[in-house]
Amino acid sequence: MTKEEAQFGILLFNPRAAKHKARIPNSILSIAAAIAGKYPYIIVDGNREDDPLSIIMQHLQTGKFNVFACTVMPGPQLKQAIPITKQIKSLFPDIYIVWGGYFASNQSGVVMQSGWVDSIVYGPGDRAFPMLIDALEQDGPLDMIPNLIWKNGGEVHKNHKDELYDQDTLPALPYQALHDFYDMRGYLGKTILGNKTIAYHSSIGCPFTCAFCGIVPIYNARWKGRSAELIYKDIQFLKNTYGGDAIEFHDNNFFVSEKRTADFSTLMLNENMQWWGEGRIDTIHKYSDDTLQLMRDAGCKMIFFGAETGNDAVLQLMDKGGTQTADQIRAFAARLKKFDIIPEYSFVLGTPGKDEAETLQRIEEDIAFIREIKSINPQTEIIIYVYSPVPTEGSELFSAVQAGGFHFPQQLEDWISPAWESFDLRKNPLTPWLKPYMIDKIRSFEVVLNGAYPTVSDIKLKSFDKKLMRSLASWRYKTEFYKFPIEVKLMQKLLRYRQPEIEGF
Repeated sequence: MTKEEAQFGILLFNPRAAKHKARIPNSILSIAAAIAGKYPYIIVDGNREDDPLSIIMQHLQTGKFNVFACTVMPGPQLKQAIPITKQIKSLFPDIYIVWGGYFASNQSGVVMQSGWVDSIVYGPGDRAFPMLIDALEQDGPLDMIPNLIWKNGGEVHKNHKDELYDQDTLPALPYQALHDFYDMRGYLGKTILGNKTIAYHSSIGCPFTCAFCGIVPIYNARWKGRSAELIYKDIQFLKNTYGGDAIEFHDNNFFVSEKRTADFSTLMLNENMQWWGEGRIDTIHKYSDDTLQLMRDAGCKMIFFGAETGNDAVLQLMDKGGTQTADQIRAFAARLKKFDIIPEYSFVLGTPGKDEAETLQRIEEDIAFIREIKSINPQTEIIIYVYSPVPTEGSELFSAVQAGGFHFPQQLEDWISPAWESFDLRKNPLTPWLKPYMIDKIRSFEVVLNGAYPTVSDIKLKSFDKKLMRSLASWRYKTEFYKFPIEVKLMQKLLRYRQPEIEGF
């Protein structure tokens, strides 16, 4: 539907997530699917607009839009979501503003306190959002709408959390409707996987309770996935209609069910499409060799895993399900090597020890463990994050960081300061137990590691570029001399070296 048809019009906004890269806005499309045929809407994608604020203002000035709905992830999306929302509320105070997404859900206090956001959908919006629009249109009550945070006379209310819905019963995402706003082919980008890579969500939630993960407070160890048959049907549509030739599965945990994974892999055997997803080491290590071989034959090229640390005690503190161990991380890296599936291991360095010495020791032990993993399977991609707290109630780890003096910003606009943007990207969080020299140690090692083992995901790097970086970094890596790697850092800057933890593939 177009804005000219609007009676109770809704503007759906997807803020920019990454520079020069646009992925299919699945979260916005799920909301569009929920209201399709009942309420008219338009989509504005910050990844496809040079000046999304100007576009949004043009639409709102028509007077045909009553609701502004914005999905907000931590990090880059805040840089558009916060100032644009603030300006809308200032210029159009009668526009009802709804936020959704992980940031809004986990930081609901500061979001509602800002005065710019009228309500938050804190979890799946497939039912909550159309129920909210019904209530707004009919001037009805909001107290029985699931997954909703709202205000009444200045008092904030948090409604009950709904079940996770059977994903096969939800309406199909309206890809063709999105194509009316933006050419769908612009969402299919060139990656290490293919020339026209599809971004796809096949499930919601995760059945685990990792203490540093932002989805835990939202889904409480719950997971629901679409069937292999319906995933395959969508992929075939995107392939045949828009030329998609590869897939990034952006599920929080694609590989929860071995049967679903095997069924999907069987369907994909003759599609000649490479794909990537996120999973758990302790889950996929239980897969049979036959399933792992089937996955590779079906195009599974790389899997992202949260290895986190080589310290078993810290793994327990992180609530890694009680089943992931350093020995398992080692063994699994070796096992995937046999199947030619690249393990992409992320590590979270800088968890607080009982004192400064223990914090430093943990960092040094993790650096040594990363080196060990690279010796076991040199193909292993290493992603390094610095620990940044997530407000997980009941978590021993979060309780410890609060006791150590850490607190989140008290004003919404503070989240778009350079320091807190780094926090959201887990690059340099404002945590009191991490000293500057510790951050320098982590960053210097990361620079040398990336020089000695350039990521395969940077498709613009030529063979000569990689050789040049290796020649500058290898002696440092071999001698473990990481301090002040200026020459390696300069070369990476000149080559515009791509870090997948920041920019994706």
